[in-house]
Amino acid sequence: MVKIARWNYDGGTYSGFVHDSSCFALPQGQSTNHLLGLGLVATLEIASETFRTVPAVPLAEVQLLAPLIPATIRDFVAFEEHVEGVRKSIDGVAGVVAEWYEAPTFYFTNPHTVTSTGEVIGIPAGCSELDFETEVAAVVGHVPGSDGSNLSAAEAHRHIFGYTVLNDWSARDLQRREMKVSLGPCKGKDFANTLGPWIVTADEFEHLHDQEGFLPISMSVEVNGRPIGQDLLSNMGWPFGELVAYASQDSVVRPGDVLGSGTCGSGCLAELWGRNGARTPPPLQTGDVVRLNVEGIGSIENTVGGRREAVTRVGARNRPRNRTVSMVTGTQG
Repeated sequence: MVKIARWNYDGGTYSGFVHDSSCFALPQGQSTNHLLGLGLVATLEIASETFRTVPAVPLAEVQLLAPLIPATIRDFVAFEEHVEGVRKSIDGVAGVVAEWYEAPTFYFTNPHTVTSTGEVIGIPAGCSELDFETEVAAVVGHVPGSDGSNLSAAEAHRHIFGYTVLNDWSARDLQRREMKVSLGPCKGKDFANTLGPWIVTADEFEHLHDQEGFLPISMSVEVNGRPIGQDLLSNMGWPFGELVAYASQDSVVRPGDVLGSGTCGSGCLAELWGRNGARTPPPLQTGDVVRLNVEGIGSIENTVGGRREAVTRVGARNRPRNRTVSMVTGTQG
């Protein structure tokens, strides 16, 4: 199995491969993103050579980082069960809107606040309902001869370089308020996303895909050692190839893009709040330990830190509407 990671060790930051509890570094100046730009076939050749020629460093002695620096992060909402429960929690309405079934839906989140397994995740200012989201993410790599635009599902499948675990941390109370504007989540989502512990290359999963392209691998989450939810990745409404293809329509996917599956069924607290009709299990608190597990990839674990005490809302100015045109500037007054 080829696993691609980034880590800190002995005062330096390295990218490379993990195998049998050992790390094998690429030459300085080469990174995970460099491998994504070369593509999967070339990367597997480099991995084979690296295992033969580079001294091993024990995995237990390194500090793992997020396995790549994403170019973009698109996060889909591909699990029907999750949509149903969260809609009841956020909007107080049961069921799934008809539009969900018509095409995949995603939003762009912040690639600059990506965190790694082992990091402390602070509670954002104004949040009292911190939540986790249990996801798998596909990482896009280079495919020779393709510009990553208007891909078919089969073509898009070839662009999937590998898979990693994603925790899309969510401030549900902030999200609930801002989504009433009907634009999508913003400050309820952009403070942290955890990726890791590494990228497992896509070739490791090829024999597991069913006839429609779904991966029946197990996903689960626990808080403070207590199981919270479990699902199969194959319960997505669309396989990853179709998600990548949809993202590319009249647009483009490029090496380093990350595309999340969305939260699996019972993979977050908000869904359970909607189904239970109460905030049970309770929102995350300082000191809680959240662990996400995905079969065939690995686990990421983070501790919840303190809440930042600040007031971040800025109200709109209640100004009179002036429709006159300035004769001096030629602009609307």
